[in-house]
Amino acid sequence: MKTVRLLGRYPLTLTCIVAIWVLCLMNVPETPLDNVAFIDKWTHLVMYGGTCSVGWWEYLRHHRRIAWGKMFVFGLLGPIVMSGIIELLQAYATTTRSGDWIDVAANAVGVLLGFGIGWGILRPLLWHKHK
Repeated sequence: MKTVRLLGRYPLTLTCIVAIWVLCLMNVPETPLDNVAFIDKWTHLVMYGGTCSVGWWEYLRHHRRIAWGKMFVFGLLGPIVMSGIIELLQAYATTTRSGDWIDVAANAVGVLLGFGIGWGILRPLLWHKHK
């Protein structure tokens, strides 16, 4: 029952998480964007920042109080740990990808930005409508 409720409340966040796993473990073809400096790091930052922002948006739609313990685990620590696991899998379980701890750092910056967007921008916007 909790799984159904989780899917109902966080469909976009869960879709983003699945997309991150798929994109990070698949073989990525070369593109003209490969010539852009740090494009890989920007991509990681945007993926994790976007996912965390979406997670906040879905969380705030369903809750009137913030459970900081859960938000710390699932909205801050969880995505960073997930990114570390993905980098380890890229390094040791694939032949076409390599793990990079700088990617984890870019992911962590994205998570922090997404967390800030959720708390600083989305929370006031969404909760202001309900007063």
